[in-house]
Amino acid sequence: MTPVQPYLLRAYYEWLLDNDMTPQLLVAATAPGVKVPTQFVQEGKIVLNISPSAVQNLAMDNAQITFQARFGGKPFAVYVPCAAVEAIYGRENGQGMAFPPEVVDDLPDPEEPDPGDKPPEPPKGKPSLKIVK
Repeated sequence: MTPVQPYLLRAYYEWLLDNDMTPQLLVAATAPGVKVPTQFVQEGKIVLNISPSAVQNLAMDNAQITFQARFGGKPFAVYVPCAAVEAIYGRENGQGMAFPPEVVDDLPDPEEPDPGDKPPEPPKGKPSLKIVK
């Protein structure tokens, strides 16, 4: 199944706009693939205002969130993988949703297998089925 987080991000974004709130994203700025202006990162995180008045060309799909915005008066193309989003909430009242952090740093790169890993042994014996009542 596809991850539910991108769907929830889009739903909360619409809900916040419908209630005249300013949607903001809390992003793990050090997560793989994140492209944000590093001078605004604090303690490995950045808060991004994604209201229509603050960004241009906002696109939220099942893999990433992209847009252009000005930071310190300079244009910047922002790229955030959905897995790097830790929360979406309204700036005015803090209502929204937090997402559990994904453990992506501890996973081995699928292109570089560990030389000490051996493929799993297939089960021995004849396959069997069991009737469950």
